[in-house]
Amino acid sequence: MAINLPSSSPTASTQNALAVDIRSLNALKFEAGTANSAQVTREAAKQFESLFMRELIKSMREATMKSGLMDGEQANLGQDLLDQQLSVSMSGLQGGLSEAIARQLSRQMGGAADAEFSVPSTLSLERRFNLPRSTAPDAATSGASTTAPVPKGREGFVQHLTGTADRVAQESGIPASFMLGQAGHETGWGKSEIRHKDGTTSYNLFGIKAGKGWTGKVAEITTTEYINGKPQKVTAKFRAYDSYEESFRDYARLIKESPRYEKAESVAQSGSAMAYASALQKAGYATDPEYAKKLTGAINSVLRTQRAAQA
Repeated sequence: MAINLPSSSPTASTQNALAVDIRSLNALKFEAGTANSAQVTREAAKQFESLFMRELIKSMREATMKSGLMDGEQANLGQDLLDQQLSVSMSGLQGGLSEAIARQLSRQMGGAADAEFSVPSTLSLERRFNLPRSTAPDAATSGASTTAPVPKGREGFVQHLTGTADRVAQESGIPASFMLGQAGHETGWGKSEIRHKDGTTSYNLFGIKAGKGWTGKVAEITTTEYINGKPQKVTAKFRAYDSYEESFRDYARLIKESPRYEKAESVAQSGSAMAYASALQKAGYATDPEYAKKLTGAINSVLRTQRAAQA
């Protein structure tokens, strides 16, 4: 989640803030301990309104018919970033949604003037204000979802793995929808999992290969690689795990720790599916020349599935 607060002070206007300023969340947390609590609450409310407006603009954009004249990776990325900045400029206006959010925050925290303020997580924000999110399962089902067979089909796939993705997202900072979308794309929403020769699943949801440094389990399969732009069948070794959660955690570790994916980790904070997918393709995550476009579509389909489940 990108919090749009300028790094100078919570009393400063957010109208000129950058939507992709990843330093602003820490700035807001710091100011919470030194500035007037009521003022910090109002600034936080502006950030929450900005997130809501961003989702609203994205939904409207997806529902609009495209002419095809301006389609393309660069055009889509530019439009996405423009929409993010627009959401910042539309937030915090007098009589707007941020005022209602500030009142609710004050009530929930027992009065902003009397309570120490801490910035809520993305997940708690989504739950408070009914923004599109992943619905975390209860404790009784979260454990089973890490090893039980994943349902085939987008809706069942997303519902089954949402709790796992949420837990890893909170620890890694990579949005759950990004990971779910990529896992869905790589496995055909559970229809084409990487399996061992005996038919058992490898729990590898992200198509991560077993390179020279991998010392864990391995599943060897025939897969499609694009060589000089042409699809060819090759035999390759892939990492294997003991659970789906282990797969999610290994993926998050790869993105966060490998210098190769430094750009992808950086743009993940912006919340832009297109920027994230493009960064992965440029880093060579997959050989498919259309990978960024396909992955962006998968991530957006996860978001639509989650919104439909909440309707």
